[in-house]
Amino acid sequence: MVDLPALLTDLKAESEQLDALVAALPAAQWDRPTPAPGWTIAHQIAHLAWTDHRAHLAATDAEAFYATVTSAPDPSRLVDAGAAEFLAPPAELLARWRTGRAVLAAALTAVPDGEKLPWFGTRMSAASMVTARIMETWAHGEDVADTLGVTRPATARLRHIAYLGFRTLGHSFAAHGRPLPTAPVRVELSAPSGGETWAFGAPDAADRVTGPALDFCLLVTQRRHRADLSLVATGPVADEWLDVAQVFAGPPGGGRAPGGGAAA
Repeated sequence: MVDLPALLTDLKAESEQLDALVAALPAAQWDRPTPAPGWTIAHQIAHLAWTDHRAHLAATDAEAFYATVTSAPDPSRLVDAGAAEFLAPPAELLARWRTGRAVLAAALTAVPDGEKLPWFGTRMSAASMVTARIMETWAHGEDVADTLGVTRPATARLRHIAYLGFRTLGHSFAAHGRPLPTAPVRVELSAPSGGETWAFGAPDAADRVTGPALDFCLLVTQRRHRADLSLVATGPVADEWLDVAQVFAGPPGGGRAPGGGAAA
């Protein structure tokens, strides 16, 4: 059984870590460009607030959620438009994000067991929705941290992102228009604590990915190029996967150029 309260606790902790990073920033710092082309720190927080709002709609009013999707003038720009829509002066934006996080947590707690929520191109359980929110909060927090030159401590919460990265192997290939692999892949990651290994997939799989959990999470969220990470791929499927891995939904992302920079 998935422990939804524990997942929500981890989402709260992940959000509060990023909140602490931006709350003390002078207003002018919110306009600093991040590694995501065209996005400032304010855009990063506005995106999280917008996505929390959409997730709340999905959990409380499916018809209203679908209406926001079908009424979008340009679905290919839905994410960028959402971030722009939620932009506001820093104090107002921060308050909006905090309120949205709280109401979303309450709404997801109330979702009946077994119910699937609508989402972009799929449906997911409340637990899966929380896991996706942890992933996005961490990934966009990484953009903010990179902008500020801050190194955040790796935590056990990365396990949620690593698991989601493993589960989206097929999506990664499909998003890039490549045939879905039939060979299984084993993933073995050293946890941030240093005394544990997180393993996913068939133990006897010939194709394998090994390395630090942090590096795997940076790869699948496309926050670093594989050339800058200590990940080892064994087998052709595993090797190709590291070129296309993306944990997020939608079309293929641009990723990052080697050396940690943003992709053109």
